[in-house]
Amino acid sequence: MLSGINKTSENDLISESQDYPVSVVPESERKGFFSILVVLLGFTFFSATMWAGGAVGSSFKFWPDLFIIVTGGSLILAVYVSVLSLIACKSGLNTDLMSRFCFGNRGAKWVDLLLASTQIGWYAWGTATIAIILTGISGLPEELNIFLMLIFGFAFCSTAFIGYRGLEKLSIISVPLMTALLFTSIFIALSDVGGINGIEAIVPTGDMAIAQAVTVVVGTFISGGTQVTNWTRFSDRPLNAVKASLIAFFAGNTLMLISGATGAIVYGESDIVEVLALQGLLLAGIILLFMNIWTTQDNTIYNFSIAGCNLFGTLNRRMITVAGAGAGTIIAILGMYDLIIPYMEWLGLLIPPVGGVIMADFFLIRSQRYPELSSLSQPDFNLSGILAYIAGCLVALFSPGIPPLNGIIFSIIAYTLFRKTEIRIYGISGEY
Repeated sequence: MLSGINKTSENDLISESQDYPVSVVPESERKGFFSILVVLLGFTFFSATMWAGGAVGSSFKFWPDLFIIVTGGSLILAVYVSVLSLIACKSGLNTDLMSRFCFGNRGAKWVDLLLASTQIGWYAWGTATIAIILTGISGLPEELNIFLMLIFGFAFCSTAFIGYRGLEKLSIISVPLMTALLFTSIFIALSDVGGINGIEAIVPTGDMAIAQAVTVVVGTFISGGTQVTNWTRFSDRPLNAVKASLIAFFAGNTLMLISGATGAIVYGESDIVEVLALQGLLLAGIILLFMNIWTTQDNTIYNFSIAGCNLFGTLNRRMITVAGAGAGTIIAILGMYDLIIPYMEWLGLLIPPVGGVIMADFFLIRSQRYPELSSLSQPDFNLSGILAYIAGCLVALFSPGIPPLNGIIFSIIAYTLFRKTEIRIYGISGEY
């Protein structure tokens, strides 16, 4: 059931034009399964995921080792995202608003800052990538990189500036084209190496550990996945939100990882554009790169704008979008391009406990029903949520096994124990 929020009619109009950054998405604005799916696929089709697939692929045999790691990591990611999508559809809220219930009004500002900063990092990487690769392919001087970063840094945010409708229209065009090209590239690579038997015969050259590899796979989209609620809150039915999330974050993410891994194994090159050039598909590769990055860049900066609205207490999502694009462009110029793998590893450690705390709060404490979202109904800090998040991060960092999964599970357990103990000792209502 949707939470009620008291707003003036003027704020209603502003919130609608800005895609409801700090309020519930009304029933009249809900979207069907196909609309949600294409937006999510446009988000998960990202070049960085192929780079990650290449890094992982060089360390493991294609079958069954690599396949198990990629599908296992993608499944963890997809299930995590799907649960958050279910909460978003039922409540009509995004992750930043959900965080107020389990971290407190001021405590949630940390989540806003964390999620906003991670999205700016991704935006910076995508902006730098398109500039660096275009100058490399065209033979233009590297001195033009900064100029191109400035151009693309602000161009990419145009569809996010429009809002959900802009993201949907771009994704409807780009997703089918990218899917066809990726399958074509994989088919050519397998043909060049002699089929499945040929690729299985290649000896891995990397030394990445299994836990590290799974962390990288999950880290490719754990930050964006935690903010998938920005779109799935628009879903007309919970089942549609869950199905779209499972397909996009399992099938879509797996396809991108396998594509990158196949290129790295067969050609010794994780750069998808270089792989396509070797396959005689250079022009298609440039188009793919551009469409691939754009569909994720606009979603990424859209995520930043929602988190920024909650962080700074404003309804002006479009202003935050442009400011975020400017910040991301500056970081791109400062050298974000070379930091992608360690960046994904840290995301795989720091982000999952946020989702774990939200899941525990919604399902185990509140029985799947949020109270009215009001500044008066929430404390400044929810100590149980803050401590559970810290504990989840520490467990992810220091425990053996799969760090992202450990962080999610332990944060769920910790929050449930802390919160129920807090309610029992202090007589605090579980409904605030």
